[in-house]
Amino acid sequence: MFEEFKGTGIPIPTPKKPSGDFLKKLPKIVLIVVIVLVLLAVVASSWYTVNDKEQAVVTTFGKVTDITDAGFHFKLPFGIQKVEKVNVNVYQKIELGYRSVGSADNFDIIESETKMITGDYNIVDVEFFVEYKVSDPEKYLYGSYDPETILRNLLQSQVRNVVGSEAVDAVLTTGKESIQMRVKELVSEILQEYDIGLTLVDVKIQDSDPPTDEVTEAFKAVETAKQQAETVRNEARAYQNAQLPQAEAKADELLRNAEYLKQKRINEATEQVAMFEAMYKEYSQNPGITRSRMYYEAISEALPDVKVYIDTSGENGVQKVLPLESFTQGDVTTTAPEKGEE
Repeated sequence: MFEEFKGTGIPIPTPKKPSGDFLKKLPKIVLIVVIVLVLLAVVASSWYTVNDKEQAVVTTFGKVTDITDAGFHFKLPFGIQKVEKVNVNVYQKIELGYRSVGSADNFDIIESETKMITGDYNIVDVEFFVEYKVSDPEKYLYGSYDPETILRNLLQSQVRNVVGSEAVDAVLTTGKESIQMRVKELVSEILQEYDIGLTLVDVKIQDSDPPTDEVTEAFKAVETAKQQAETVRNEARAYQNAQLPQAEAKADELLRNAEYLKQKRINEATEQVAMFEAMYKEYSQNPGITRSRMYYEAISEALPDVKVYIDTSGENGVQKVLPLESFTQGDVTTTAPEKGEE
């Protein structure tokens, strides 16, 4: 079992020759190991799992043959069928004009994306936050080379198009909602034409500022003036709401009073008409007497403080009023002249 090393006298072990039985069994052992490894490879490559946020696209020899939802699934091994998993129930984001660094409060400004020219040739810094999701995993994977890059370029193009058609006041103050809606509509329409498996969910203006501090302060002053104007308008509306009921009550009172006066005049006119008709009826029955009575009543109304003696003995029934007392002197006693005297 041991032999001496020549020239040294050190014994060394001699290798034991394998027995004939082991040599006969070796091919079977190798075959069993290979079979086990093949079975393990087959088992390992014949199933896959998909979580609730994903969908899996299955290809057979490079051709899409199935799209599976969440759960445990089987497939053909050895690369005959391959599986690509895509997050379809996750809102993904694109940041235009800035990039978040760590927390949400830390970000870097990308000037090449944020600086834009408005419709009235002013420069503004506008930052957009965009949300999107995968609507069709097959078209997302195989409809284009890089769908996210396509979407980002499309957003930049349409954002500059919309901002370039607005005045600087609208971009910085009151027109933000309109800009967001227009960008979303335009990008969504083009995405439908491109058909790359993406759907736009939301577009928001994260921030919009003038490029210099002086311009920023000027716009802040304008915004403050607008708020003060709105406050004054609200105060005016409050005063209007307080005074309007009183004015309406006064107007209603005047209308009722006018209606009363109107009805009073109508009643007086009706009364006068009735009196006139009654007088006319009497006059038609006795014209002479009625005419004399009306004459005396007219004299009494015209000369209420003057004593008048009426001579009815004139020829042809002509009445004489003789004499008339002075309007300026005191009481003067007069007697009627005898018949035939002048």
